[in-house]
Amino acid sequence: MRASPLSMAILYFLMGSGFTYIAVQSVEDTVWNLTTIILALVATLDFAAAIRLLTVHVKLKNSKKK
Repeated sequence: MRASPLSMAILYFLMGSGFTYIAVQSVEDTVWNLTTIILALVATLDFAAAIRLLTVHVKLKNSKKK
């Protein structure tokens, strides 16, 4: 059974939120340390994947209506 794009988008959004939370918690003296930058980069990629999967979901939903 394949996972739907909507469920994968929700998963990626939750992972992005989790990585953002961990990045905020890992800030010590400054935001510009390696750990925070890597976590923020991973969160950005997760949010981008979630947005892309949401657009795929909407396109599939609209194509089924026709």
